[in-house]
Amino acid sequence: MRSTHYTVNAPLNLNIALVSDLHCYPYKEVLERVGEEKPDIIAVPGDIMENTANHSVTAPFNQPGFAFLSALTAIAPVYYSIGNHEGGMSEENRTLLKEAGITLLDNAFLHAHGLCIGGLTSPLPYEKHHAEKTPSPNLEFLSRFANEQGFHLLLSHHPEHYPAYIRSTGVELIVSGHAHGGQWRIFGKDIYAPGQGLFPKYASGMHENRLIVGRGLANTVFPIPRLGNPTEAVFIHLRRGES
Repeated sequence: MRSTHYTVNAPLNLNIALVSDLHCYPYKEVLERVGEEKPDIIAVPGDIMENTANHSVTAPFNQPGFAFLSALTAIAPVYYSIGNHEGGMSEENRTLLKEAGITLLDNAFLHAHGLCIGGLTSPLPYEKHHAEKTPSPNLEFLSRFANEQGFHLLLSHHPEHYPAYIRSTGVELIVSGHAHGGQWRIFGKDIYAPGQGLFPKYASGMHENRLIVGRGLANTVFPIPRLGNPTEAVFIHLRRGES
């Protein structure tokens, strides 16, 4: 696993950890890495667990993801938005997350830590290989969020939503996952991402000093291994007067 650091110009100094796409895989290493960095807040833009609309976060196959989120709260406040693998969030699971100290942002925002923090929920039904068939995200929420006062941090699981829906807003910082770094990275090129196809532009890295895409924390494209594409925890440093 690699750690990647970015510095972003902002009206305040704040350190943010970005972790995404755990998919209930083992998490000890990433938990230790985040703890070492001592972030002020932790942003989790989805795909930590599976089908949380119909299955409990405490179900055996979801327990590693729920335990990971719960353990993160001992490091810093955790803000979590819903990815396509979660497929929604039952009321029971919302209660369990709240009791564990995890702030769920389901097409919702709040003001905290000098930021306006929002979560743009993955739209359903999600079509992995036919993005044109997937509905748009909640644009009414996105507009309300973008028009709020303050420096905006948006958790948006899908990086492909940036050029389609978010770039034209005033949102200053967007964090995403979903693309798994293109699964293979060859000669400096990310190879494939759902919703973007071959040679995706937004599978990893920082774009336009606004969008930061993490490579994710697991390999889930069985039996195809990640190639030239280590798992990644991202650390974002908001700094006054930096670029």
